Amino acid sequence: MVQKANLPWVEKYRPSTLDDLVSHEDIIKTVGKFIKEDQVPHLLFYGPPGTGKTSTILACARQLYTPSQFSSMVLELNASDDRGIGIVRGQILTFASTRTIFKKGFKVIILDEADAMTMDAQNALRRIIEKYTENIRFCIICNYLSKIIPALQSRCTRFRFGPLSPDQIMPRLNYVVDEEKVQITEDGKNALLTLANGDMRKVLNVLQSTWLAHKNVNEDTVYTCVGHPLRKDIENMVNWLLNEDFKKAYHNIQELKTLKGLALNDIITELHKFIHRIEFPFQTSIRILDKLAEIEYRLAQGANENIQLTGLISSFQFIKQIQPPE
Repeated sequence: MVQKANLPWVEKYRPSTLDDLVSHEDIIKTVGKFIKEDQVPHLLFYGPPGTGKTSTILACARQLYTPSQFSSMVLELNASDDRGIGIVRGQILTFASTRTIFKKGFKVIILDEADAMTMDAQNALRRIIEKYTENIRFCIICNYLSKIIPALQSRCTRFRFGPLSPDQIMPRLNYVVDEEKVQITEDGKNALLTLANGDMRKVLNVLQSTWLAHKNVNEDTVYTCVGHPLRKDIENMVNWLLNEDFKKAYHNIQELKTLKGLALNDIITELHKFIHRIEFPFQTSIRILDKLAEIEYRLAQGANENIQLTGLISSFQFIKQIQPPE
């Protein structure tokens, strides 16, 4: 543990065995059975970031090989490496075609973030996978299955890693909190789970950042650390949108945005959740949610935030005229 003192918590607490993994029991059980019966196929892991794809295959590799064998039997290439057709025909082909004389079994090639590979590189990989199956097992890892060509998909056994549920994340979060002696509140834990959306890596990164910055992890410090709107800020904004005139609402929201460095996209996301809890007339809710969706779409297309903010305020002003407050 001494060597791990300065590591980010994401790496420090990365599971090293299949038993340490906190989720996807059916996948881990299946892959464990492949290893036990020495019938490992080519694997394709896909799903959102931070759901355990890389940790699973590294844990499998550690189960297959001793630490001294690991470097000679496992080739791991990540998105940071050049993975054009040159790497496939060079480094991957060389590693795949070299037989293991004194070690029994097969080698493993891990292609992490494989959806960043060029189409030429993926096509060149097809033949290598077929030709050297006796000697090599490939594990292709990606976020978007649609970016992997069908020919590669058909050569692999596919496993989808879905976002982790709060019940799966919480035991690991509590373990890290106890190990690092972090002062954390229940609303702080809930804020971490809300922000993460099933991403274990994000939970630990935000936890570590908040702890280092504030030495106390609660809902406000978590949201402040990542620049996310606080619940009371959203309440104030809704109050201004519904009760103030256009000029004052714009001035107040713009001032709060600048003061706290908030992004309009995050504000829209939180407004959407908040609006669902307000008992508006049916038609009013439809109009507001439709407008929020339209503004979010425009922001995603790169539209100006100030113009979209005025559009947001004007939609509430328009609704007030149709439905005057009682």
